[in-house]
Amino acid sequence: MTGAKRRLSSRNRTFIRNWNGQGWLLQNRPRTERISTGEALRRALTLLIALLFIGATIETASAQAYPNRPIRIIIPFGPGGLADITTRLLGQKLAERTGEQVVIENRTSAGGIVAGNAVTSAQPDGYTLFVLSSGIALSKSLLKTMPFDPATAFTPISTVAYFNLLIFAEPDSSLHDIKDVLTAARNDPVKFNVGTISAGSTQNVTAELIKSATRIPMTVVTYRSTPDVLTSLLRGDTQIAVESYTALKSAIDSGQIKAIAATGETRSPMRPNVPTLREGGVNAEVVGWNSIVAPAKTPKEIVTFLNGHIRAIVASPDFKKRILNLGSEAKASTPEELGSRLAADIAKWAEVIKKAGIQPH
Repeated sequence: MTGAKRRLSSRNRTFIRNWNGQGWLLQNRPRTERISTGEALRRALTLLIALLFIGATIETASAQAYPNRPIRIIIPFGPGGLADITTRLLGQKLAERTGEQVVIENRTSAGGIVAGNAVTSAQPDGYTLFVLSSGIALSKSLLKTMPFDPATAFTPISTVAYFNLLIFAEPDSSLHDIKDVLTAARNDPVKFNVGTISAGSTQNVTAELIKSATRIPMTVVTYRSTPDVLTSLLRGDTQIAVESYTALKSAIDSGQIKAIAATGETRSPMRPNVPTLREGGVNAEVVGWNSIVAPAKTPKEIVTFLNGHIRAIVASPDFKKRILNLGSEAKASTPEELGSRLAADIAKWAEVIKKAGIQPH
């Protein structure tokens, strides 16, 4: 009987009795459980729900712990300009409210591409933010190629400030208003230069728009930063410059330069005696804005957290006063409002650039 086997079964296990020549050895093995297809699907669904819940719990916990290290805000313009000054003030206030350091980083390039790439390639964890300006909306139509789509590459958080631009000239210049500019530019367009910061910025496209609207082939010269624009104007390399009141406030107050035209629908609150372009016969109007965005797919909890703090900062009397002194209007928004504003500006500038005949570069 050596090697003989007998199989006994219970509900959950199978018992095998082996004869070893001297007696029976009782061995047991787990019975393989057979389940129906429906039961298998039910168990798989239960597991999936559990995993999703765990993932959501981890994400929520991560958002609740935010921030626990320095936050970086990348600016696509050089130091000293409106976006730079406004963002540094915002960053200071945000650091005070969150208890975490806010690091401001300037990365200049045409159309904000270098800075934009740095943000779109960052983790969507709220620790890398971007100063998205109205100039980026322009870049979509001005540049032949962009490595990212401004409308989809970022998660909107809030607007920060709105501003008009001004046209500046040397104080001793014979250019006193936009009509004088047009006369001088028509007389010698080859030698008439307009200075702005980086290509694709709101200032730069405003100059291109004036050039197109007046049909005068003046030369638009771009510089790395606002101080460079000022230097070129004072040195005589350019005859006029397009910049914000904020960026050149100290030069205005010291009498180094004078404002001769405003680009907005209405006159600048800081220079109410300076007429608009339309008042001077130029069919052009530009209102700029700056905002804070994050990489696409940033968790909603983090966006809500940042939006709440930014809205509180922008609404504070101290911040409003300081921004007004810079020639801008402090104004926050919901993420949805910022997204709508960006989409509307992209569409508007695409049409303006097309009608103006400005060729993408």
